[in-house]
Amino acid sequence: QKKTMVNAGRSLRRLVICRQRSTWTPPDMNTPVEVAEIRLQKPTKRPRYYQRTKEGTWSGLDGLEQRTSGSLIEETLKEMETDTEFQLTAKRLREQGAARMSLEEKKQRRRALDALGVPDFSTFIKAHNIQDVEIRRETSILQINVGLYCNQACNHCHVESSPKRTEMMNNQVADRCIEILDKSPSLHTLDITGGAPELNPSFRHLVLGARSLNKKLEIIDRCNLTVLSEPGQEDLAEFLAEHNVRIVASLPCYSAKNVDMQRGKGVFERSVAGLRKLNDLGFGVQGSGLYLDLVYNPLGAFLPPHQDALEAKYKEELQQHFGVTFNQLFTMTNMPIKRFADFLFRRGELQDYMSLLVRNFNMSTTDNIMCKDTLSVNYDGSLFDCDFNQQLQIPIKDATSNLEMVKDGKDEKILHQKGISIFDIQSTSDLLNMSITHDNHCFGCTAGMGSS
Repeated sequence: QKKTMVNAGRSLRRLVICRQRSTWTPPDMNTPVEVAEIRLQKPTKRPRYYQRTKEGTWSGLDGLEQRTSGSLIEETLKEMETDTEFQLTAKRLREQGAARMSLEEKKQRRRALDALGVPDFSTFIKAHNIQDVEIRRETSILQINVGLYCNQACNHCHVESSPKRTEMMNNQVADRCIEILDKSPSLHTLDITGGAPELNPSFRHLVLGARSLNKKLEIIDRCNLTVLSEPGQEDLAEFLAEHNVRIVASLPCYSAKNVDMQRGKGVFERSVAGLRKLNDLGFGVQGSGLYLDLVYNPLGAFLPPHQDALEAKYKEELQQHFGVTFNQLFTMTNMPIKRFADFLFRRGELQDYMSLLVRNFNMSTTDNIMCKDTLSVNYDGSLFDCDFNQQLQIPIKDATSNLEMVKDGKDEKILHQKGISIFDIQSTSDLLNMSITHDNHCFGCTAGMGSS
């Protein structure tokens, strides 16, 4: 266990520390490690527009390279066009705008807690005498979302990425991020996410710039694995190995059926192909110095299994059936925002899920919650306490921040809280001791073993 701690990436260490310190077992953390056998029950009130997702199949390793050649984007777009739920969400986004949809989400979470007789998150943690969760510490992790363009359109994506999203970071913002990295000695990790971050031109620009500044800096790529087989990315795995980038890859199950149900047709075998390619270069191989970690999040409205037990199951299944190895598995609680919030609301399960999160509040998760020492940068340079606040447009505010009217949706305007940007600070030390903005989605980061 101690060796695992040493090998763990520093930005991921909060996950390990939290799980080691906690001796309390959340009451609903009883999901079995046989996650491939989990099936979602049909909602009590089945919506008229409900459409069953096609089940994935696994055809074996023979011919895998041929089956996974070419782009996944065409298949993703085809599924989006035929998926009624995606179409409804897209229509709402066009008509209401992202800010108004986020505001409606916030109201739904508040109504769910009101029905349960539970106060808002800030009041809740104060009642538990937790004080230091409201103030930012010295920033150690710079997390950059380079854009929302992705070759996949996953059901539970909290950033709502897809091939139709065009938002991308430009070089001016990327260069400013590198400048802040250089001027902030407290930063030990650059965590690059998206979308599929590798499909943004700023991705390699950031990696090269950051690595030239600091050879020991931990650089993390939040990789979806399928991007490794996209045309134009043939050298991506070698690029990541050359610059010693740690790969943290989402793989919500070790079976084709569950992965394809959540992430799209053909995603599982492309993920396997990506893992095998990374293993061939030494990623995830003991003693190589190249790290490959996997992330599990539940298929539905339940907490993940115990991390250690599920990691052992993943390693057994992936090695036995696909010859794949990796370093660590991290289990994440689904956050009740964006596509997953829509999923819960359509099934009439949002209130039950909020109740689950509250019942399983784990005080030890607050010691290492991400908003304390992470700075989240949006593709446009705006700053947030965490990636979840970023997607809900809850910015970091200072004394000069004010309300402004912004266009949102077709022709309407909405009152929006203006925050600060990467161009407003000289280093991350400028944010020390600033207040952290919480909301009721934060129950997701403190339930079970957390989502930070």
